[in-house]
Amino acid sequence: MIANTEVFLDTNILLYAALGRDHAGHRWARAREIVLTEDYCTSSQVLAEFYSSATRTGASPLSPDKAREWVRVLAMKPCQPITPEVVVAGIDYARQHQISYWDGAIIAAAERLGARVVYSEDLNHGQTYGSVRVENPFLPA
Repeated sequence: MIANTEVFLDTNILLYAALGRDHAGHRWARAREIVLTEDYCTSSQVLAEFYSSATRTGASPLSPDKAREWVRVLAMKPCQPITPEVVVAGIDYARQHQISYWDGAIIAAAERLGARVVYSEDLNHGQTYGSVRVENPFLPA
C-alpha cells in the first residue's frame, strides 16, 4: 500500500499532541502543529500504542472514550495494518540495526506506506533505515 505521504508519525508525537501542554511542555505546540497541518501516515501498531499510553500516562490521562475518538480520527489518515510482511521486515530491521522489534516494525510500516521520513524521538535523528530517514521534530533547527 503506497500512501503518497511524506511523513510517518511515531506514537510519541501523537501523545504530545493529545495530552496537552501540561504533559508535553514545549513539545505540545509543535506536536499539535504536525497533527493539524502535515500530511502524514501511521500504523495500527502506533494507534494501539497511542491508546494504551494515552489512557494511563501522566497526571491527566485521556478517558478511554476521548482516546478512542483520537484513534478514530487518526485512523482516517493512511494507516498500515500489521501484516506478516510488516512483522518479518520489522524483525529484520531490529536485527540489522540493533533496535527494538517495535521500532523496526515502525520503520517497516513507514516503508510499506512509502513515507520517506519518520518523526520520532526514539530513533537516531538523521539516521536512515532502509529507505526511511528519522527526524526528531523537536530539535532546534
